[in-house]
Amino acid sequence: MPKGYWVSVYRTISDPEKLAAYNELAGPAVRVGGGRTLVRGGRVLAHDAGIAERTVLVEFDSFEQAVATHESAAYQEALAALSDGVERDFRIVEGID
Repeated sequence: MPKGYWVSVYRTISDPEKLAAYNELAGPAVRVGGGRTLVRGGRVLAHDAGIAERTVLVEFDSFEQAVATHESAAYQEALAALSDGVERDFRIVEGID
């Protein structure tokens, strides 16, 4: 079964306190959902129209598990805390295998 991934690229962080509040809630929600954070910040070398900003990659055992975790009450609470504190490109993608 193909794995599922959350891919987030933060274009701007306008409120670090909201991001911190989100991180406090999102981490446990992701773990309960079976997610494993593979990349969180760190060095970025962007090419083409890439964004050399904070990047986060979370792996789940399936695409469905990734979607269910995003829709969970715990993660929705984290999103509410984040609110307008960042501008990010967030997507859920299915792996090859």
